[in-house]
Amino acid sequence: MALTLAEKILQAHIVKEACPDTEFVPGIPIRRGADIAIRIDQTLTQDATGTMTYLQFETIGIPRVKTELSVSYVDHNTLQTDFRNMDDHRYLQSVAAKYGLYFSRAGNGICHQVHLERFGKPGKTLLGSDSHTPTGGGIGMIAIGAGGLDVAVAMGGGAFHLAMPKIYGVKLTGTLKKGVGAKDIILEVLRRETVKGGVGAIYEYFGEGAQALTVPQRATITNMGAELGATCSIFPSDETTKAFLEVMGRSEAWTEQKADEGAQYDKLIEIDLSALQPLAAQPHSPDAIASIASIAGKKVTQVCIGSCTNSSLDDLAAVAAIVKGKHIAPGVEAGIAPGSRTTLLMAEKAGILGELIRAGFRILESACGPCIGMGFAPNTEGVSLRTFNRNFKGRSGTADANVYLVSPETAAAAAITGVITDATTLQYEDPSYTTEGRISLLTGTLAGLSSQAITGIATDDGMLIPPLDEAEASKVEILRGPNIKPCPPAPAFEEKLKLPVLLKAADNVSTDDIMPAGTKVLPFRSNIPEISKFTFERIDADFYKKAEAGNFSGCIVVGGENYGQGSSREHAALGPMYLGVRVVLTKSFARIHQANLINYGILPITFANPDDYDMISEGDTLELTNIEEAVTTGADFDIVINGAKGTKTIKGKNSMAERSRNIIKAGGLAAYTRAGGQ
Repeated sequence: MALTLAEKILQAHIVKEACPDTEFVPGIPIRRGADIAIRIDQTLTQDATGTMTYLQFETIGIPRVKTELSVSYVDHNTLQTDFRNMDDHRYLQSVAAKYGLYFSRAGNGICHQVHLERFGKPGKTLLGSDSHTPTGGGIGMIAIGAGGLDVAVAMGGGAFHLAMPKIYGVKLTGTLKKGVGAKDIILEVLRRETVKGGVGAIYEYFGEGAQALTVPQRATITNMGAELGATCSIFPSDETTKAFLEVMGRSEAWTEQKADEGAQYDKLIEIDLSALQPLAAQPHSPDAIASIASIAGKKVTQVCIGSCTNSSLDDLAAVAAIVKGKHIAPGVEAGIAPGSRTTLLMAEKAGILGELIRAGFRILESACGPCIGMGFAPNTEGVSLRTFNRNFKGRSGTADANVYLVSPETAAAAAITGVITDATTLQYEDPSYTTEGRISLLTGTLAGLSSQAITGIATDDGMLIPPLDEAEASKVEILRGPNIKPCPPAPAFEEKLKLPVLLKAADNVSTDDIMPAGTKVLPFRSNIPEISKFTFERIDADFYKKAEAGNFSGCIVVGGENYGQGSSREHAALGPMYLGVRVVLTKSFARIHQANLINYGILPITFANPDDYDMISEGDTLELTNIEEAVTTGADFDIVINGAKGTKTIKGKNSMAERSRNIIKAGGLAAYTRAGGQ
């Protein structure tokens, strides 16, 4: 039978012995929803999630990573206001040396862009402790974001388990017109699908329109596919991919990857790129989409271009073409964070960097920075146009800021006009908007550079520290600063629970709401007792005090739809676990967060009848009477509500696969793995 590209790569990586009860027949589509286990070829971590990942990896007791390649990146906590962040960096570097990983130093760039440039390989699997790991799909990989503990297990040679996703095909036709970017493509998908439309699905792009996009453009789309709730997104690996890898000095990494002729998709979405208009995600959600034409003229106080979504040479060239010979409008602060050191050096050689500086852009560090609230925060009630992937309330570092997600073209237009402006209405010359121009930009001819010159820049890996051999690695001493604390264990399994509801939350609670990022919180990522004090502070500033008043003895959190959307940060499970959260009962979960809850022994339960959500109030007591039966057999949970609206017994849906239930019974994934669980 004809298979999609995603099916072909997944089938090639199936670990049958990890799922002995599931039948896999080569060349036959895998049943949607079946528990599958795949071999992971590559892993990545970043410093905000990496410390916990490696603390957990150390406890597994394996002397060296077993993947084909693993990389530890420093790109999040680079604002060193005290000793904590640099202590984490030194720990990460020593762990990489000890266990056989590459180490990407602070200043080398954002993990997803660097990985695309230096390590990504078509047809391979990549698991990363960052929700935007699907960026790798732009080069033809199955690249999935996960919690740090899942990544630690994969580095130890363990399979990654997931329910076989649905495959949604996205057929792109036509070509983008001047002033419309790849960001507008994914914003259009979000407009149609919403932030929960992709849960349990992979988005596979194809068609003549897909062929016309460069690898950085494709990576923009697969990166922000995370905001759909998708498992990942993927493009074919074709001649354009080959050209990208050649100029990066990695031609040997290329293989052709494409769907079989006649492959069938669970759903088909068609987008005519020629008809696409500039779009924006309005505050405060990536799917609050409006056309730029409908909001044009709104005054802007800040523009920021960068993040793992839109910080490539393609993006910087598009901005430079619009601002060339002009200046940033009065009243606007504008900043650019190149995605990698390689991009920064290429932009300098091509003259792009000079154009940006002359226009008045502040050049920020090649790091995540403003995207996670690490500097360059907007003004009070400011309107900030950002080329980032998330605009949750407060994420920018300013609680009342209004953040719009836009393309680099739209951001550049606003920077020089001072208001939201449709870039298609501007008069400027930019040959890079043709397919031929984009490819020539990639190879350097557009900027007057030889492809050899760009390859020379791309292959300068001076900020990458390669793995030591095993003999040298055995001599390495792991460095631990005073802020680095052991990961607390998950709670032991209990057959019955009778606990208070300490928090009732609404729909679309993000992991930023559960555990914020930013300059105040991120330095405590390696110290769970301290970081737990910030748990749920954006929803209920007194949550920690309430948990403390109960001696952290146990509680329940109730939520609405799409609970746990956003980042893969497992601290959004670790913090609640440390404070005594034993059950999270919601209308629905985001994929990664649900997995993280299970990994730390917290029961994720959904309402069998969503209307029962209205029966529960904060302060009610919920009693789970059949946990042993539910976890053993997969039966639904019996829940007794005792509260302000009376007493009622309801059903809680049990969506956990057998392995997940076994993890809960073992007391979390770490305990399950140590006991020999697959």
